[in-house]
Amino acid sequence: MIIELPNTRTREISRKIDELHEERGESATGRVLTLLISTNEDELEHALELANAASREHPCRVIAISPKKGAAAVADHPEPADDADADTNSADSNLDAQVRFGADAGAGEIIVLHPRGGLVHHPDTLVIPLLVPDAPVVAWWPTEAPANPSKDLLGAMARSRITDALRSSNPYRTIEDLRRNWSPKNVDMSWTRLTVWRAMLATMLDQPPHLPISTVRVTGPKGFLPMDLLAAWLRLKLNVPVIVEDVPGATAVTGVYLTRSDGVLSLERPNAEEGIAVISMPGQSPQTISVPARTLEECLSEELRRLDPDEVYAEVITKGWDLIHPRD
Repeated sequence: MIIELPNTRTREISRKIDELHEERGESATGRVLTLLISTNEDELEHALELANAASREHPCRVIAISPKKGAAAVADHPEPADDADADTNSADSNLDAQVRFGADAGAGEIIVLHPRGGLVHHPDTLVIPLLVPDAPVVAWWPTEAPANPSKDLLGAMARSRITDALRSSNPYRTIEDLRRNWSPKNVDMSWTRLTVWRAMLATMLDQPPHLPISTVRVTGPKGFLPMDLLAAWLRLKLNVPVIVEDVPGATAVTGVYLTRSDGVLSLERPNAEEGIAVISMPGQSPQTISVPARTLEECLSEELRRLDPDEVYAEVITKGWDLIHPRD
């Protein structure tokens, strides 16, 4: 069910949601969080599709803020988001909205806000009346993120802030901005993509004999942000030299090779699309396992599952990164 609410106000949106809950005999108290999505028109439907799927594991209210193209130039000052004395049918509210319920909204409801004019610069005044009471707020930027998410009007009200530098127009500039303005509440999905790799490497190193690692080599596509984060993690935790090697044509990390006195431990996945990885350890037969590339839905679900600060990511982004990218 998709309900269009053109030229509306947050009061009208809240009223419509309450009516829909009453019709379905449910309430919003079952929502475990409010997910705020800041995106553009081109990315909106993809982001909502991911949020819809993730909400089946984490029932939530999704509020997406997506200004219409060129909307900020309409006016210099916003109309009030809600005005008890205003007639919503007689004046331009500078806000169009859409409410999605049922199959179109996963295990929750989706509210899409299209602000115009000055309201584009005040998204907080739009979403505050629509938040689920007493539920944590998560802010997510699917592509382009603010340089300082904690100072962003949406990010400031969030318990957890999720960015995705890899999908931004300039991943390395974005990650440098995020590093410079780091906060314990911030996490980037470039790091979340590495969860399986990190878990498997940790398991390999837990196997005897526990000989020291002398060098590490990480292979993958040139300029691939997750590969640099993986190298930074290994450099920080193992305190040994880490070599990053480019593999032409690769689309994801293809291998990690850990050298020690008895030989080389390796985890290789030459083709991310095939999702077949090979674990090789000295004195043992190679082991083939299935390691498919992580989807954005899986990464988003993981971050919604863990709202507390990621301490390992914090160490990598604030300390490990400088070890493989030393400042001049």
